[in-house]
Amino acid sequence: MHLKGALHVHTTCSDGELSLAKTLAAHEAMGFDFVALTDHDFLMKKGCYDELSRISTELIVFIGVEMMVFAHGYVHINRIEGEKELLHIFNHPGEMGLPVDKAVERILEVGKSLPLDAVEITSRGFYTPEYDTEKIPYPKVATDDSHGKHMIGRAWVEMDCPRDKDAILRAIKNDDFWNCFAGNSRNF
Repeated sequence: MHLKGALHVHTTCSDGELSLAKTLAAHEAMGFDFVALTDHDFLMKKGCYDELSRISTELIVFIGVEMMVFAHGYVHINRIEGEKELLHIFNHPGEMGLPVDKAVERILEVGKSLPLDAVEITSRGFYTPEYDTEKIPYPKVATDDSHGKHMIGRAWVEMDCPRDKDAILRAIKNDDFWNCFAGNSRNF
């Protein structure tokens, strides 16, 4: 089955502009099949995802968190839960304010202490080609890092796999997907 998904989504559970219901409805309206809710760990409101059971949606909804991790400075790592699988993504390395080689060192360092599975090659949904390099030995994912409706649909992943949470996470870990970008950006 062909699936389209967003791996980095914020809601009013932390610093996003849209409620859970509006976030899911906006993604569904844009043809997404799955969404990973990854609100910030230090801003997340207790019990905020409890409302999910009352929202009607055809989307596969992953529960995740954007964690702040210290590795010679603070970095952001998404932890996304499947049924049995976990996915860890190093987020927006281009926003660390470091030269590329230093950012790569930081990514590799985090990979020594966390089970890192992928690295974003986007900054707020825009392609950052300097991180799409073999120096980073992890699959590269495109994400929106959406905080509001205007950011949804800038970048996403697509894959052919069963409509199953763990199958989706395994496809990403196995680099069996492709990255897509809106507008004049490249799809690959």
